[in-house]
Amino acid sequence: MTTLKHTALALALTTFASLPFTAQAGSPNEPWLVRVRAVELLSRNKDTTGLDLSINDRVLPELDVSYFFTENIATELVLTYPQRQRLSAGGTRIGSFKHLPPTLTLQYHVTGLGAFKPYVGVGVNYTHLSKVRFDPAVVTALHPDVSRASFGAAFQIGLDYEVSKNVYLNLDVKRLDLSTDVSSSGSKVGEFKVDPVLIGVGVGYRF
Repeated sequence: MTTLKHTALALALTTFASLPFTAQAGSPNEPWLVRVRAVELLSRNKDTTGLDLSINDRVLPELDVSYFFTENIATELVLTYPQRQRLSAGGTRIGSFKHLPPTLTLQYHVTGLGAFKPYVGVGVNYTHLSKVRFDPAVVTALHPDVSRASFGAAFQIGLDYEVSKNVYLNLDVKRLDLSTDVSSSGSKVGEFKVDPVLIGVGVGYRF
């Protein structure tokens, strides 16, 4: 999985670096597409700490802005505001944190299918953790902490359906590589992998 992650990141970064040259080939007349989505976050919750760590699944709002360099090639920036998650060990809540996970993907959109416009994407995700808080008893016993930043690959598949001119219904599924190091009394004790799947539905407008 590590090799796949590094390959995807290298491919995405290399392609992003070449986008200004791609754009010169000719942009569509309506290059911008803005969507709002309701997204369900489904976490995988795997860790090597022995604490059986997990976060809660939840629904969160999402805004994304896409720019089409051609009718087939686009880049998408996914945004939201910091979201609070409960952190549990063995099913018992031990604290909470907020996360902000902006994601940038490069997409290929399939054309020629009428109102149906499927796409696939690959890119990068950066997640920042803030306001990390542990229950007082946990602090006294373990003096725990987690790393505040995660950088990893993002994979995406989706479908836009044009319901009227420039107005779309959207279904989108993303999988992110998201993990954090866990420490106790200043020493690393393992890694907690969230690696969520994000299932979104929403509406978009192209202009």
